[in-house]
Amino acid sequence: MIRIVVADDHPVVRDGVAAALQAESGFEVVGQAGDGSEALALTAQLNPDVLVLDLRMPGTGGVQVIEALRAREARVGVLVLTTFDTDTDVVAAIEAGATGYLLKDAPTAELVAAVRATAAGETVLSPAVATRLASRLRTPGPSATLSQREREVLTLVARGTTNRAIAASLFVSEATVKTHLGHIFDKLGVTDRAAAVARAYDRGILG
Repeated sequence: MIRIVVADDHPVVRDGVAAALQAESGFEVVGQAGDGSEALALTAQLNPDVLVLDLRMPGTGGVQVIEALRAREARVGVLVLTTFDTDTDVVAAIEAGATGYLLKDAPTAELVAAVRATAAGETVLSPAVATRLASRLRTPGPSATLSQREREVLTLVARGTTNRAIAASLFVSEATVKTHLGHIFDKLGVTDRAAAVARAYDRGILG
């Protein structure tokens, strides 16, 4: 029996996903969470095999949930189920330790297969997400453009803001800030904060 917790801040979506999974043979939905903090609490309390997790929720977001679970070495497999397939969302979730990444428009059969694979520790990516990641890998770092959030982080870096202060300002974790910085360095073809700021000014990214 695969034990599952479903976390989504939209009750209709959450109930629908839970009902679809509960109807599947060999699945048991043991809990539902409406936000990230509740997802962490239920995961600790119920010790499920799989956490089906929305990425953007009020308060503690999906990436922060994944980071917290990995920090405490929780054995639960995390399947991100979201409407967002931007490079920043996908890479941040995967780098934080998500086992799989699926979009909410996926057929029920694909969701069921993804949950089974996640429980088995296999990486699962929706076709659209896999295509995005492949495209990102084919794109040379220095020619890539920065996302809006990466620009926000870099602007704060240019002002001499620490990672901790950036995290507080953007309401994310320090680990997430470090992830954004890593992406910025890769895209700009640099290895440190000062060089990133200099390169950004040179290219007109920062004015």
